[in-house]
Amino acid sequence: MRLLVTGGCGFIGANFLYAMRERHPDWRLVNLDKLTYAGNLGSLRALEAEAGDAYAFVHGDICDKGLVSRLLVEERIEAVVNFAAESHVDRSIEDAAPFVSTNVLGAQTILDCARRAGVGRVVHVSTDEVYGSLGPTGQFLETTPLAPNSPYSASKAGADLLARACHETYGQDVVVTRCSNNYGPYQFPEKLIPLMYVKAARGEALPVYGDGRNVRDWIFVDDHCRGVELALLHGRPGAVYNFGGAAEMPNIEVVRAILRLTGRDDTLIRFVTDRPGHDRRYAMNFDLAARELGFAPSVSFSQGLERTIAWYQANPAWLEEVQSGAYLTFMQSWYKGRA
Repeated sequence: MRLLVTGGCGFIGANFLYAMRERHPDWRLVNLDKLTYAGNLGSLRALEAEAGDAYAFVHGDICDKGLVSRLLVEERIEAVVNFAAESHVDRSIEDAAPFVSTNVLGAQTILDCARRAGVGRVVHVSTDEVYGSLGPTGQFLETTPLAPNSPYSASKAGADLLARACHETYGQDVVVTRCSNNYGPYQFPEKLIPLMYVKAARGEALPVYGDGRNVRDWIFVDDHCRGVELALLHGRPGAVYNFGGAAEMPNIEVVRAILRLTGRDDTLIRFVTDRPGHDRRYAMNFDLAARELGFAPSVSFSQGLERTIAWYQANPAWLEEVQSGAYLTFMQSWYKGRA
């Protein structure tokens, strides 16, 4: 297969490229990435050195219709997996414009160009956040109405609906995947687990929103990548598939687990003002993906968290490289205003 992966220098995209190289060494993998603050070429150095002509990196924006069209034709692309997205909720609250541009207009560009180029399948990677917030019981189904509560999740919901419209209007082969909270190697340290690890490792205060009881369902990134691969190879055209980790946990318990793994104690925890529109609970029902694709998470949260912390501890140079001045400025400003 000749596969275009957008956003391959980001957290999930990089892990997906490594997984596809390992499991499908005969595939041609083309990575299109804009290299925004969260995209890191260094994450793929090992892949680039090993894969040779089976891998190519293209620096560019998925909103660039001319570039995307040329790339699809010149590389004779057979399928696209669209990971490219602005994904940090806090940043979307600060400025929604980049989220609308990349997540909505970028997705539309990928869908339109792929259809016109005769690409066989587009897998659009989305999020559980498009469903909104759950009460204390129940799970999100693929049929749960979309009710996004942040600018980020609203932009992802818009893209999901565009994908649906392309299937319904044009008969385009599009599959949408929605996953719960990912964690694992190469995750940018603005997200909960790597952020808490970095601060705990330095002995700094760990900022926890509200009362810390917001519940998330956690999925190890390798399990999510396997789900996307199954959707790519076996998904039903026009379908939506939920992927979850069967690992619901309040944020405060995640933070305490990180403190234990880093040899720190709870005295470092600092509760800060909750962010606007903070969804209380997510939980994913993935019965459809299990039934149609054979999906099931294989890594427990405790196993995955130990592997993740061990990876960060073994890769301090990667962490140093991705924490640019722009990143630090944003994070310091954001949390200072919430203390």
